[in-house]
Amino acid sequence: MGSELKDLNSKPAKTQQPDPNDDDASAKDDRPLLKSTASSAAEDIQELEKKFAAFVRNDVYGSLGCGKLPLKEKLLLGIALVTLLPLRLLLVMSILVLYYLICKIFTLCSAPNLEEEQEDYAHLGGCRRAVILQSGRYLSRLLLFMVGFYWINETHKDSANTQDNSKTESTKQSEERVRPGAIVSNHLSYLDVLYHMSSSFPSFVAKKSVSKLPLVGLIGKCLGCVFVQRESKSSDFKGVAGIVTDRVRNAHQNELAPMMLLFPEGTTTNGDFLLPFKTGAFLAGAPVMPVILRYSYRRFSPAWESISGVRHVVFLLCQFVNNLEVTRLPIYHPSQQEKDNPKLYANNVRKLMAAEGDLIVSDIGLAEKRIYLAALNGNNRLPSVLHQKND
Repeated sequence: MGSELKDLNSKPAKTQQPDPNDDDASAKDDRPLLKSTASSAAEDIQELEKKFAAFVRNDVYGSLGCGKLPLKEKLLLGIALVTLLPLRLLLVMSILVLYYLICKIFTLCSAPNLEEEQEDYAHLGGCRRAVILQSGRYLSRLLLFMVGFYWINETHKDSANTQDNSKTESTKQSEERVRPGAIVSNHLSYLDVLYHMSSSFPSFVAKKSVSKLPLVGLIGKCLGCVFVQRESKSSDFKGVAGIVTDRVRNAHQNELAPMMLLFPEGTTTNGDFLLPFKTGAFLAGAPVMPVILRYSYRRFSPAWESISGVRHVVFLLCQFVNNLEVTRLPIYHPSQQEKDNPKLYANNVRKLMAAEGDLIVSDIGLAEKRIYLAALNGNNRLPSVLHQKND
């Protein structure tokens, strides 16, 4: 990747410098110089889009959601802005407040679990946990419905590609009854979490700042989220990996413990690619359930790539219908070799998901994504960004 970027950076735009003493030359060359620079920037962006295709938006709204819209799209967007947007915002906030109140009521007089410097209410049992879980699943699906996901196409694939053909039928059925320790899913948008909440209500890893957000913070604690500081370089990061491993193992062994939802890619894509997997979900050596998500669209892509959060929410709520396709693969039972080698385990699950989901395997990651986004947000900074990457 470094050599590719170096090649791209080694082709600066060629511009002709005017003679400062020649007024005519200055007047003639000024406009072509600007045109040449703009053309060079556009070419650089096109080259980046080829290399970082996993993060490119291909919908009507284009990169950053700022593309030039056709007249028909402008009319549809205008109608939705004054009708759908305010109605859906009201409904979404009402559902969010309702679930917050449910969580607040059923955690009253209960101390949060403060082990390992985390804070959650996932340890609650009995009817309180049952109400939080069932209402959370129902309201999550209702929220998706309110924003246009009227139906969700779910496909359950057979276990032919995840089980050894030599196993007897009874052995296969026995393994299928084993509870997975984690759900591993490709990652496209914050909407992914809502779907998984509606289907299995798992715990997941979230930024530490989420725990302090109004409404959402308490809901995350009731889910049993593991809150982390992404940029942390301290030993706390190793501690978080240990917490996740313990929770995956506990979920596998204890039916009352919430399963972990993990996005092993570590960042989002546009839905057509699968990035390298991190090993966090596989360190425990417990079985996992692979799930593949895909948002089909004609106008606006619900994938959260190269677009601001506010703009994404507005365009999403202004889209009359949104579609989500889910492919659930059988529980993946690791071999002893995979248990001993989490990296091998992660790579094998990734290969399976790519094959079953018809996804393109890509070796780029978050670092390359930041280069692409920096280029989109400021074309004039592209050469310096590429130079820093090469260094």
